[in-house]
Amino acid sequence: MMETGFRPAPWCRNPHLQTVVAGLLRRPPAVTLTVDTIELADGDFLDVSISTWPAGPGAPVALILAGINGGPESPYVRGIVAAFAACGIRSAVMHYRGLARPNRLPETFHSGRTEDIAAIVAYLAERFPDAPRVAVGYSLGGNMLLKYLGERGDNSALAAAAAVSVPFDLAACAEALRYGLRRGYQRYLLSGLKAMAHAKQANATLPLADIDWSRLTTFASFDDYVTAPLNGFDGAADYYARVSCAPFLSAIQTPTLIAHARDDPFMVPAVIPGQHALSSAIRLELTDHGGHVGFVGGRSPWRPCYWLEQRIPKFMAERLSCPSGR
Repeated sequence: MMETGFRPAPWCRNPHLQTVVAGLLRRPPAVTLTVDTIELADGDFLDVSISTWPAGPGAPVALILAGINGGPESPYVRGIVAAFAACGIRSAVMHYRGLARPNRLPETFHSGRTEDIAAIVAYLAERFPDAPRVAVGYSLGGNMLLKYLGERGDNSALAAAAAVSVPFDLAACAEALRYGLRRGYQRYLLSGLKAMAHAKQANATLPLADIDWSRLTTFASFDDYVTAPLNGFDGAADYYARVSCAPFLSAIQTPTLIAHARDDPFMVPAVIPGQHALSSAIRLELTDHGGHVGFVGGRSPWRPCYWLEQRIPKFMAERLSCPSGR
């Protein structure tokens, strides 16, 4: 466990400001992505957006897992795609099952659906057979990625990984979001999940009846009535216990960077794992400030610096032995 070199912008030290500036107010860089559709063995499908550059056959490829409701249009996703391109790494952004468009099966994406990560990793290995692979996960995507790495051990098929602002204990994080200003984040994120569910209803792939959507005002209630029954869990508590990544950290053998801010407004500091819970392959870098997937630096609000887009490519470049471009 190490302190990072990150210093928050003087004008952006507040954790909520860090979170909102990076997640909502930022004008993301322009990147060009094309969508591939992967047919799955269970009869469903996954989409993945792949950057058109770098185009070399041996260029490394980074699988990117966004936060809840996130995807290729998210500012932080576009930022890391551009940063990776600058150091010769191609990006592949995962679309979560049922989020961008209704999927065929009743199941939805959730915080522990690591079989979908495995499917895309296998697809990338087939499409780019000469390319080393890495992965980056943000928030919910970080939880999924760390769980996947722990489950796979030395068979992850990834050369390196990074996870940012991870909700290591989903029950504790869901509880934290019920109070104070955090409720605003919960309301915003739940609106996206409800929109996904309504789209599945309209597409006749949501086999749930008599749901009073107005009463689903917390993550726990939504997961009790929607996520758990659709995906084979016995309620929200069972879901959180089975898919939280914390119990899987000690089994990770892929070189992994975890970047986390102690002031992350989506959770409480108690969820941050101690060194005893981490495998020797994990480098946990903590900072006092940074918010949730924020880490905004720079002296001027007109020229902000997004530290993650320096740190993550540098970490990957060191493992891939390619120029970092930084």
